[in-house]
Amino acid sequence: MTDSKLFQPGILDGVPAVARFVTFSIPDKGTDAAHIRQALTRLAPLVNGSDAVLGIGPSLVAALDAKVPGLHEFPDFSREGVRVPSTPGTLWCWVRGDDLGDLLMLTRKVQKALAPAFAVRHVVDAFRHALGESGHGKDLTGFEDGTENPTGEKAEEAAFASGLGEGIDGSSYVAVQQWVHDLDAFEALGDEAANHHFGRHRLTNEELDDAPEWAHVKRTAQESFDPEAFVLRRSMPWMMSMQAGLNFVAFGRSLDAFEAQMRRMAGHDDGIVDAMFRISKPVNGAYYWCPPMRDGQLDLRQLGL
Repeated sequence: MTDSKLFQPGILDGVPAVARFVTFSIPDKGTDAAHIRQALTRLAPLVNGSDAVLGIGPSLVAALDAKVPGLHEFPDFSREGVRVPSTPGTLWCWVRGDDLGDLLMLTRKVQKALAPAFAVRHVVDAFRHALGESGHGKDLTGFEDGTENPTGEKAEEAAFASGLGEGIDGSSYVAVQQWVHDLDAFEALGDEAANHHFGRHRLTNEELDDAPEWAHVKRTAQESFDPEAFVLRRSMPWMMSMQAGLNFVAFGRSLDAFEAQMRRMAGHDDGIVDAMFRISKPVNGAYYWCPPMRDGQLDLRQLGL
């Protein structure tokens, strides 16, 4: 098991009451590695891994002439009738807390530290919904999210790299997708059909014995893959005006488990498409590498910092 002092602690802490998922890009293609390093050096003291979790995109690793084993851009998992877009990102920050005003102030500090090398490209404001006794929040459909998350040592094993050496051990690979729900389509299903879409009973959260093969639970059962495909989900609902959905976030010791699940959801394995695509659709998708911690600060040695 990897030393817990190496983790960005917010990854294991669970979902906060409110959060912002902020994606940054490098607006000037002429920005050199020196200015990028200076910006990241200014940023590092603001990211404690708890109030803010940092992710580094593959293109940023390449711009610094560095390498992170196993990191690559998000594939396009689309196939006939199913769209799973790839929208690569440069730098990602999960700003976490209990007060939206505080999150705005921290976002501004991060933004100023990174400027002018980086600029905000996209922000998703998210929240925890209907927190129950289980400790998991719910999706806006009313179904509990993260029921099958591993816990304790198994969560650490699933979410964090180990045995790869200093500067990598304790890091995590994260897949991020913003899903837009068609709540009208979902509400039109009725209770029984909705339960079969997810493969669970919405009120009791019990898994259905007679769930169809296209039920979300059947498509993503982590122990049903070879090898098993466990990830640590930290997804959160989002809304903007009357549009809403789920910001899907899955941390892993590598990207393999997420990719196995996403391929099966899209029907690449057997032609059966996850019922989730009938009531929701992903509009973006990106991979990031979340560096480890060292003496309470981000460990950016792998990036040459």
